[in-house]
Amino acid sequence: MTDQADLFESATREIPLTEALGERYLAYALSTITSRSLPDVRDGLKPVHRRLLFAMRQLRLDPDAGFKKCARVVGDVMGKFHPHGDQAIYDAMVRMAQDFAVRYPLVEGQGNFGNIDGDGAAAMRYTEARLTRYALALLEGIDEDAVDFRPNYDGTDDEPAVLPASVPNLLCNGASGIAVGMATSIPPHNLGEVCDAALHLIEHPDAGNAQLVELVPGPDFPTGGVLAEPRSVIEEAYATGRGALRVRARWEVERLSHGRYQVVVTEIPYQTQKARLIERIAALIAERKVPILADVRDESAEDLRLVLEPSSRSVEPEMLMAQLFRHTELETRVSINMNVLDGGRVPKVMNLREMLRAFLDHRHDILLRRTRHRLEKIAGRLEVLAGYLIAFANLDEIIRLIREADDPKAAMMARWEMSEVQAEAILNMRLRALRRLEEVEIGKEHKTLKSEQRELRKLLKTESLRWQRIAEEIRDVRDRFGAEGEGGARRTEIGDVPVDPDISLDPAIEREPITVICSEKGWIRAIRGHQEDLAALKFKDGDRGRFVLRAHTTDRLLAFGTNGRFYTIPCDRLPNGRGHGEPVRLMIDLGNDQDIVQLFVHESGRRLVVAAGDGRGFAVPEDSVVAQTRAGKQVLNLSPGVEAQACAPAEGDSIAVVGGNRKMLVFPFSELPEMTRGRGVILQRYAEGGLSDVAVFDRGEGLTWRSGQRTRREPALDRWIGKRGHAGRVVPKGFPRSNRFFPREI
Repeated sequence: MTDQADLFESATREIPLTEALGERYLAYALSTITSRSLPDVRDGLKPVHRRLLFAMRQLRLDPDAGFKKCARVVGDVMGKFHPHGDQAIYDAMVRMAQDFAVRYPLVEGQGNFGNIDGDGAAAMRYTEARLTRYALALLEGIDEDAVDFRPNYDGTDDEPAVLPASVPNLLCNGASGIAVGMATSIPPHNLGEVCDAALHLIEHPDAGNAQLVELVPGPDFPTGGVLAEPRSVIEEAYATGRGALRVRARWEVERLSHGRYQVVVTEIPYQTQKARLIERIAALIAERKVPILADVRDESAEDLRLVLEPSSRSVEPEMLMAQLFRHTELETRVSINMNVLDGGRVPKVMNLREMLRAFLDHRHDILLRRTRHRLEKIAGRLEVLAGYLIAFANLDEIIRLIREADDPKAAMMARWEMSEVQAEAILNMRLRALRRLEEVEIGKEHKTLKSEQRELRKLLKTESLRWQRIAEEIRDVRDRFGAEGEGGARRTEIGDVPVDPDISLDPAIEREPITVICSEKGWIRAIRGHQEDLAALKFKDGDRGRFVLRAHTTDRLLAFGTNGRFYTIPCDRLPNGRGHGEPVRLMIDLGNDQDIVQLFVHESGRRLVVAAGDGRGFAVPEDSVVAQTRAGKQVLNLSPGVEAQACAPAEGDSIAVVGGNRKMLVFPFSELPEMTRGRGVILQRYAEGGLSDVAVFDRGEGLTWRSGQRTRREPALDRWIGKRGHAGRVVPKGFPRSNRFFPREI
């Protein structure tokens, strides 16, 4: 026992708990990222989907074959390749069969596979499935050494590391998943458009994202809808691999008798459950939050049909839909985060061009491997055919040797310098193959294979020929599954940027004057009327006033956070002035580690200047920063460790920038670019510190700032005028120690 204890003690070592936890958590995180959550850029599949397709192929569930129980498929996948729960595998299989969830289904289901209402599929023992032709295109060439195989989890079988994927599946069907510390969200696209972009990239290898977006103008969702984003936003999302696009329901007006009408919704946004949407609309009607809507009915059969009845025929349809877009999932924002595993199984956020390039490089590698495999097969067959031709030329001698020699194989190999393969093939020939007709056929086959061998060798030596072959394969895929094939034409309309009616005209909200008060710690409230006596305002202990705005109940507030996001708060939803109000974080998704930089009343048509602490910024149209959800809208992209620092109305011809080093720079506003999202350009450079504040003004009227209770003006600014990006000069005498043109606190 003592020896065993000593051996155990010598085999153990002490390590810090944090180190042990870190090692194990890192292993878990890597497994989640590479084996569960992120798709491979080459075939667009996660391991569970790849294993499902491979197992169904092994079961010979081709489109022309019969169906098999889903329980059989799930059992094979779980037992051979995917050691996880059967329900998780079945859920993945169900989604691959839902034509409202994936643009190009990989599985053809028979039975109840769920519906757009949100109802789940029947149990796997009741449903049946087989592969679609699109899925076969992903598997095409898998038996021709096109991809590497690896041992399964217990080493008793082999599975493909990636599929050959003759279709650009990642972009066509999209993907979504949440890993540890990262996530992916890729919307589906139209196969014909993606193939056109791939062909363009083959012909023009230096083509940029802007040219490719001309061919892939946006996502194409299986449920249709209308993509309502400006072209610049779409181009930026595809250029950076990140963004969010607004999708709206498709609707039309049906005229009834006596001047009445009803609105019919025929398509809803992607991944919106119809039943939940109807419940939400019904709740709005019951709570009188949209009083201009009287009723909602679901008249859907095979096609979707939601009927909305206005409360009065005087209500404009555009006003009714604007309210519903604002309050319901008839309008959603689809996230784009093209985070995938590259060919080396490394997570990477790719743009549109990089994803297409990765697919084309994969197809090039597949073509090389299949060509080499075919050449090996041809070489083996030619060797056998050459032996057959020797046998036919010396048939009588061959027969004599077989009858008389003790070792006919060795005798033939010595007599005619045959290989062992050729001699074995001759010995295995049937007597019926000795016909004269068979000799002619062998000669033809030998000639045909020789010709094919020359072509394949030429293909391996010439890169331009390989890309021509890949282009032909992509055109074939486009013909089979594009607009004229099984996949059909584009379903999601690329709409114009919607111009919603001014909510100040909304009959559901009575226009009343209010005073909005927001404290330094983020407590917000609204007091009726435009208050003049601000000294009487009371706040919580340790808190004080920060923003006071005179507004109306029909207005919207815009809050600019230190995370570079704009948030929209309707004034009619603000808590009343009794008490201290409510935390603004209950109304918007502003993190506890973030703060509000600026709060103001939205004015349509105005421009804003936004700037970060590192001195970068740009001008942005105010209408483009209005957010539709609590999550807000990302406008200013920030470098790590940098926060948004300033936001000011762009009303004037000059801009003044002041830094923490108390140096000020003035330059023409025309030098500042206008963008809808980005990092912007350098406004002012700093040896140390960063930007404190910005202001836009008319140079002819001079620069104004507030110091204490006094407002001061500096008309002579020649000393501080320079080019954008300069360091500037020390601020004028009397400039506030806070380094701000106007104080944040009231």
